[in-house]
Parts: sequence; structure tokens; C-alpha cells
Amino acid sequence: MEDNKELVFRIQKLINENKELNAQLKELKVINEKLEDENLHYKNLIAKIPEDLLPKGLKSAPKSKTLRFKMATVLYLDIQGFKKISESMESNDVIDELDQILFHFDEIVEKYKIQKIRTVGDAYMCAGGVPVKNITNPIDVVLAALEMEEYLGKLKEEYEAKGREFWDLRLGIHTGAVTATMQGRKKISYDLKGDTVNIATRMAAASNVGMINMSVMTYELVKPYFDCEYHGKIPVKYKGDMEMYFLKRIKKKYSEDRKTGIHPNEIFRVKYLIRQFTDLQEMVLDKLERELPDYLYYHNYKHTIDVVNQAELIGYGEGVDDEAILLLMTAALFHDAGHTIGYDNHEYYGTQIAREWLPKFNYTEKQIDEICDIIMATKLPPQPKTLLQKIICDSDLDYLGRSDFIPVSNTLYEELKAQNKIGSLNDWNKIQVKFLSAHHFFTKTANSLREVNKQAQIERIKELIDWGDEDPDEFLGIKKEKEKKES
Repeated sequence: MEDNKELVFRIQKLINENKELNAQLKELKVINEKLEDENLHYKNLIAKIPEDLLPKGLKSAPKSKTLRFKMATVLYLDIQGFKKISESMESNDVIDELDQILFHFDEIVEKYKIQKIRTVGDAYMCAGGVPVKNITNPIDVVLAALEMEEYLGKLKEEYEAKGREFWDLRLGIHTGAVTATMQGRKKISYDLKGDTVNIATRMAAASNVGMINMSVMTYELVKPYFDCEYHGKIPVKYKGDMEMYFLKRIKKKYSEDRKTGIHPNEIFRVKYLIRQFTDLQEMVLDKLERELPDYLYYHNYKHTIDVVNQAELIGYGEGVDDEAILLLMTAALFHDAGHTIGYDNHEYYGTQIAREWLPKFNYTEKQIDEICDIIMATKLPPQPKTLLQKIICDSDLDYLGRSDFIPVSNTLYEELKAQNKIGSLNDWNKIQVKFLSAHHFFTKTANSLREVNKQAQIERIKELIDWGDEDPDEFLGIKKEKEKKES
């Protein structure tokens, strides 16, 4: 009995030690990643310095550039069967046919803006989110994999109809951090390293012939849009058992061809663009932060964020669909981008920037035209014609009915004053009262949220104004309205 107790005690001690070692290993891994990032940062800095200016003893600028991506999706395709097929064909013909398959893969990869990494012998690898970071890369890679699978399926049918052997192909996908090394000047090539690459190859090895096997990381990111089937677990070094899933098809409600589920429909495309909006917003806000003039105390990137958020809020309040929300948020994002070109007519300049950028993000011409019409509706005085134009106008002037109206309106005053477009603060307050008195919100949602507080703001500003000998009612046109009613 004592021996058993001692054995249990030793086992428990070993378990505790193992837990401690695993915790230390994870901590060291995090530290190592940070050191790698710092090392890459300094290497890239050195790469920018001319060799003749480098201090003695410091390594010359590296010929390659290394970057780290926190989220990339790697597709690894394992191609087998060369020996089996070459028994019935000339080796050169077999290689030509394999080249034809790989060439078609290249076309699919290019279509989904994925980066081909390399083809080495019987392996093909590509990655989404490299070299351009984007949030949609797991979806892009999965869509590409489905097209590859469809192409291979049709090719296999042709081979079997002729009584010929076909390649054994297994596809593996995993999403995670990678280190990418860029090489070359005229034609840049990429090499990936890290656990993500290794796990993608493990996913391919654990797959069945002709199937797409993805890790749980990729599955969690794409499961709202795709049907998948649980495929068990696989041990992964330092990560324990990792769950795997077979990719089956696009969900029926998002599929253009409901039977096969290979090609996305318009509903899917809108969902995709909404998800992609995060990348677009990051790029536009970066442009605004870098290029907007310093005197724009009101029309800055913070105002743009505010209008984007309000457009989404009021849009849902008005019951518009997902595509309308996308159009509203995109118009809000670009509605003040024209300030990077000029203050006056900035709405028009914003539409020009939108027309330049949005085709690169797969917006249709029809969507871009409507977005530009929504942007132009924000031009003062607002005269919106459609519901979406009314929503953007209420979003743009949402601050009129908020508790922070006075500090926000003061930033607009400072902005106008910096350009000699306004006189004293007292004059500005008079203009504000007149504008607020004449203004009305266009949507039921904005009226219910802001109108009461807007009226309170009018009374607050009136108390700040020094009217002198001037009659406030006459200035605001209230006196004339009273006289009309009395007569």
C-alpha cells in the first residue's frame, strides 16, 4: 500500500513538473517570437542603409527581406503517383500533364489574389494574406481549394474514361503566423517558414485522396460560410492534439450552384465585402491620418469613424439589408476623404478617390455609382432623395443632437477660423443657432435618438450668445413667422 502511495506521489510530481515545463516552453516561445520580430525589424532597417554608410563590423544589407505575418492561410497540395502513371506513358508526357495542372492552379491562385510560394517536385504551396495582409485570406484560400478540387474531379473523370491512372492529390490548409522571405528585384519570390507551413503539410498528409483537410483554426474562421465534416485529431508538437475538418462545399444559401456548392452567389459576395471592409477601412483611415491637413480639427479621421458607426447604427434602425449597410459604411468611409485634395468640393473629390479604390476591392460598378451618389448627398445644404442618402445625412450631422455638441462644434469653429472662413466665436454661435433651428433629421431613427437633445442644444447656445441690441427672434426668422401667422 505504501509503495502504491509513493508511486502515485511520484506520478503526480512528474505531472506537475511537466505542466511547469510546458508553461515555461510557451513563455520561451513567446519571447523567441518577439526576439525574431525585433531581429527582422533591425535587419530590414539595415537593408535600407547604403553599404558605404554602414559602420565597420556591421553586416552588409541583406539581399532578401524578411517579414512576419500574424495571420496567413497556407494551402499545401501533395501530388503523388508519378511512378504509377509513367508506367503507361512517356516521362516527358507525364511531366507536361503535371505542368498543365499546376498552370491551372496558378490561374486559380491569381484569381483569388493568393501568393504562390513554390512548387518543389511533387508539392504545390500557396498562401493568402502574403505579402498583402488581409482579413479575408482564410476564405480566399478555401474558395481557391474548392475550385482546385472541382478541376481535379473533372480531370479525373476524363482520365478514367480513357482507362488511365490519375494523380493522387491531397490538400491541407492551416491558418496561423508565418515568416516570409522576399527574394529578387524584378521578379519577387517568397519563401515561408514556421509552424503554420509544417501544420499545413501535416493536414495534407492526414487527408484522403482528392479531399481538402483543414485545421480547426481555419475551420473556425470559415465555418459560417462553408459546410465541413469532422475528421478526427492529429498530434502536433507543442500544441497537443489538433482537430481536423474536411471541407465539403459552400453552404447552400450562399452557393450559386446549390448542388455542387463550388461558386459563391451574390449573398455570399456581400457578406465577403462586409468582412473585407475592415481592411478597406484600415487603409482609408491610414491615408486620412497621413494626408489630411493639420488645420482639420473637425473633419479628421475620428469624424470619419464616427460617421461610419452612425451609418451602420441608423441603417439597422431603418431596417435596411446587408448590402445597403455595406454601401452606407463605404460611403461614410470616403465621404470626407476628398479633404486630402481640397476643402471646397471635398465631396466630389471623395467620389473620385472611391472610384479609384473600390474596383480593387471587388465592388461592382453599380455599387460604386450608388456609393458616390450617397457621398454627394452630404453636401450642404443636404437634399437627400433616397433612404440611404437620408441615413448618411443624419449620420454626418449626428453630433447636432448629442450631449457633446458644443465641444465638437467648437472644433469645427477652430477649423473654419484657421482658414479665415469665420469671425468671432459669438458670430459662430449665432450661425449655429440659426443652422440648428432650420435643421431637421430625415429618418425616424435619428429623430427618436437625437431631435429632443438637439432642441436642448439650441437653448444652451442661445444662453452663450451676446445678442447686444439685436432681436434673437428677428435674427432667427421667428418674428416674421409669428407675424405671418397673426395676419
